[in-house]
Amino acid sequence: MAVLSAALFLATDALPGDAAGAAAGADATAEERAELRERLGLDRPVVERYLAWLGASLTGDLGRSAAAGRPVGEMLASRFGSSVLLVATAVVCIAVAATMLGMPAGLRSGRPVDRLVSSGTVTLLALPEFLLATVLLAVFAHGAGLLPAVSLIPLGDSPWQHPQALVLPVASLFLAGVGIATRLLRAAVATAAESPAVEQARLSGERGLRLAWSYVLPAAAAPAVQGLAVTTAGLLGGSLVVETLFDYPGVGSELARAVAYRDTAVVQGFGLALAGTALLVLLLGDLVSGLLDVRSRSAAVTGGRGERRLR
Repeated sequence: MAVLSAALFLATDALPGDAAGAAAGADATAEERAELRERLGLDRPVVERYLAWLGASLTGDLGRSAAAGRPVGEMLASRFGSSVLLVATAVVCIAVAATMLGMPAGLRSGRPVDRLVSSGTVTLLALPEFLLATVLLAVFAHGAGLLPAVSLIPLGDSPWQHPQALVLPVASLFLAGVGIATRLLRAAVATAAESPAVEQARLSGERGLRLAWSYVLPAAAAPAVQGLAVTTAGLLGGSLVVETLFDYPGVGSELARAVAYRDTAVVQGFGLALAGTALLVLLLGDLVSGLLDVRSRSAAVTGGRGERRLR
């Protein structure tokens, strides 16, 4: 987080223009711009400004928006929940679809089912989020007229109260993430299917769904969870594009406006929150993956000892 905070602050500071220029307007004089820069503290050295911003951030103070005049923390709190809802809904759909596709592909490695799933996932991986979202927008909103092109949510309402506004953004993130999640699960299942524990279960007469759900999936759960965590962290970045395209009331659309107005306090505060969330997701994925891996190894050892005793 320390490294990311420094990189984020320096990157936004290096961008052409600043909040003073955007807030003052095109007709402002040089004196007015200089006065505004001094009032916003933009005339101080970059290291001094970074340390002051970092110290305030540690206390929860992310600064104040130069364009909106509101605390950045307050703006983030009003938008962050909607973004989490969008990404979480997409991740749940991805987890279900990846399991349904990756399991049979991994268990039938090299066969037609595996080739079909692999071809489809590679195709999705090659398409960027904005292209997938644009195609969905053209087909289901402008073409068929089945879904709204803009995710309009009345002030004070939750996105859950307007599910039709969630469909296209969630579908865009789903298509963006299901490819990598399926491929990671497929690889984990293929590796688990060749493990001694699964081979022992086959020799004991286990077949079909019972073999897959009781033996293969638990052995593949640890790398699958880690892969899903990586996918989730990636979708946090991809959601910025999708939210902006559909004007979804989340972090992404607000961040796009902040960039347009050179509102560096909002860009830095929102960027820091997104980076921290992504790191937290990856950390949780590692912890859960490690716990599942320990349990899987313990079960395999226990099963091996029981088989030796039977022999």
